[in-house]
Amino acid sequence: MPETAVLPLLLMLAAYLIGSLSSAVVLCKLAGLPDPRTQGSGNPGATNVLRMGSRKLAALVLVIDVLKGVIPVLIGRVFGLEFNELAIIALLAFTGHLYPVFFQFKGGKGVATALGAFLALAPMLALLALLTWVIVFAISRISSLSAISAAIMAPVYSLWLLPEALARYVVLLIAVMLLWRHKANIQRLLAGQEKKAG
Repeated sequence: MPETAVLPLLLMLAAYLIGSLSSAVVLCKLAGLPDPRTQGSGNPGATNVLRMGSRKLAALVLVIDVLKGVIPVLIGRVFGLEFNELAIIALLAFTGHLYPVFFQFKGGKGVATALGAFLALAPMLALLALLTWVIVFAISRISSLSAISAAIMAPVYSLWLLPEALARYVVLLIAVMLLWRHKANIQRLLAGQEKKAG
């Protein structure tokens, strides 16, 4: 294999491993709290940690999960990878969060990590997705509906913002995976049973 092909593959592997670091599980353990996968919604993410009663810890989980998406893509940029390669790195960091090799492949829903990956890959795409989340949340007060709406709109925004076809497919795949991880939320929304924020 040519040496030029080795570096992108190593960085893609590193992206998955970075994504696999479950900040919610690790920080809750360090703080003496239960494993978030066994509490509340069972999702190892900032929202569930917040439900467990720790705002500061939830904020830290949110920041770290965003950085798990940002850092691998930025490292790829430093090493001069092509945009499509950066898109694959973003996908693998996101996939690592969903299916972490270090935690029996039981990860979170990936909203924060996807946002971080988009932020480093295509900042305008990330900002539009975030704006979608904010607008829907301001109207509905339902976090899951906001995330689902942002996931649906991200591929639409990518058609306008990303000229590379592969990168657009990556955004679409991330959106589909996000929706799949929110399938229980979608069922509750359709049944009118999803809880609003307090």
